[in-house]
Amino acid sequence: MKLGFTTLALFMEDNNKIIELAKQHGFEIIEILGEDPFYEKDKGEFKNCGIDMRIHAATVDINIASLNKGIRTESIKQMIQCGHYAESINANTITLHPGIIGRNEPRLRKWALEIAVESIGKIIDNTNIEISIENMPIRGKFLGNKVEEIEMIQEETGCSLTIDTGHGNTCGNLEEMLNLKNISYCHLNDNNGVKDQHITLGEGTLDLNLLKKIDTAIIELNNFNNILKSKKVIENL
Repeated sequence: MKLGFTTLALFMEDNNKIIELAKQHGFEIIEILGEDPFYEKDKGEFKNCGIDMRIHAATVDINIASLNKGIRTESIKQMIQCGHYAESINANTITLHPGIIGRNEPRLRKWALEIAVESIGKIIDNTNIEISIENMPIRGKFLGNKVEEIEMIQEETGCSLTIDTGHGNTCGNLEEMLNLKNISYCHLNDNNGVKDQHITLGEGTLDLNLLKKIDTAIIELNNFNNILKSKKVIENL
């Protein structure tokens, strides 16, 4: 498995230190957590650093499926800006969340999904980078936590997919998600099958045998020591 980690575990640490740790521990990929504070300290260190770069686009206060046109417009704008940054550092992919819905009513959910498709199409049309949509956890406000929704988004937009193992574990549909087409990479994390906890692999109910289906992955945890523990779990599969 080609393996990397998220800068969530080292958020706001020196970028050169992050690159050094990746190489020291044999990681081949880094996924940048692209929240706004990151850009304030970035000086282009990740460009041509010899590591496969991916970016998780901002999620805080972002909703590309918002029924509020102003919020949606700004969210799309920031996703396009993230795509341009990705191009500037020769990153390969940016991962986006498909959006949330304030009231989970069938009519509104259908409308929000249509808006998400339209928004993703605009982002794809205005970037030259692979756009990958992530499956989401069980909570009703999240779009894209059902296999049929992720399939519809992919078919309508031609996007790639980022499959989060923990999210799929809460929904009971991880194996189905891993069988979808055009998966760019996966997020690896564990949980109790109920809540999206992002805990070390092997400490929850995730069927670790499913990880054998995965070719390329990011360990998505908020603690670097737990990332290293999870790396050992994967190496021992």
